[in-house]
Amino acid sequence: MKALVTGGGGFLGLYIVEQLLQAGEDVRVLCRGRYSALESLGVEVIQGDIRDPQIVRKACRGIEAVFHTAAIPGIWGDWSLYHSINTTGTLHVLDACRSEGVRRLIYTSSPSVVFDGNDHIDADESLPYPATWLCHYPHSKALAEQAVLAASNAAELRTVSLRPHLIWGPRDNHLIPRLIQKAGSGRLRRVGDGTNVVSVSYVENAAAAHLQAEKALRDSDRPAGRAYFINEPQAVNLWDWINLLLQRAGLPPLRKSISASAASRIGAVLEWTWTTLKLKGEPPMTRFVAAQLAGSHSYSIAAAQRDFGYCPLVTMEEGLRRLQPDLDRLAASIRSR
Repeated sequence: MKALVTGGGGFLGLYIVEQLLQAGEDVRVLCRGRYSALESLGVEVIQGDIRDPQIVRKACRGIEAVFHTAAIPGIWGDWSLYHSINTTGTLHVLDACRSEGVRRLIYTSSPSVVFDGNDHIDADESLPYPATWLCHYPHSKALAEQAVLAASNAAELRTVSLRPHLIWGPRDNHLIPRLIQKAGSGRLRRVGDGTNVVSVSYVENAAAAHLQAEKALRDSDRPAGRAYFINEPQAVNLWDWINLLLQRAGLPPLRKSISASAASRIGAVLEWTWTTLKLKGEPPMTRFVAAQLAGSHSYSIAAAQRDFGYCPLVTMEEGLRRLQPDLDRLAASIRSR
């Protein structure tokens, strides 16, 4: 199989590339920058922007399956940026798949596309999209997901959307580093009463789900046009899990906290301040972040297990063992300041 991975130099994308190569597949990557890891793997790389339809079409030429992971994450920024990359960029991928005869598209979405501000506990794919949004990222991803699912056609292009929740693991350059750095500087606070549970996705398991879904699309149209939650079978208490990571990094557990309502009010004020004064960077708290940190967000993987045999390859304990060198390096950088 000739496969294209958009965003293949990113955190999840690189693991998908590696697993495709291990499976003996021929891999091409579309990404904006240059990545030494991709060069060492010897994969074909097309350097370009997902917002350029001609580059996307070139990348899809001769491809049988596209794994579309390229996106801009984040909690703050201009709507035009999120929409142009996450939504319009995905529409370019869909157009290129149709024009170049790509048969399968596996889209990386997020459970945040159905986040409505309420607790989700062992929720399934029947959750509707919300009517309002606290953040541009989930809104832009939801629009893209809806387009991907609507484009599924058994005779031409089969599509599926995967929603991995809270991806973590080695080589993460976003979630774990920010967590450890904030804790190390004393700026991390528990939000809420500390009882909320969340689903988490070890990165190699999330990548494997993409390959499992693609294989199922080859053989059947059962997963086609559907979205699936992807995470570990058992949810974790968010703050116990964070304290476990801190402990493994040699840092003390969190002792300071703030109520969910106070965090939400502070977030609203900071959003107004950043917007009114046009401040650079992102606010230290927003209403979206407050709701995410204080609420429960756990999801059932029964549909993924049923329809394409989703099965995590790496246990939580083994994932933590593989993460340990990263935690050690982050802790060492804090001590060296």
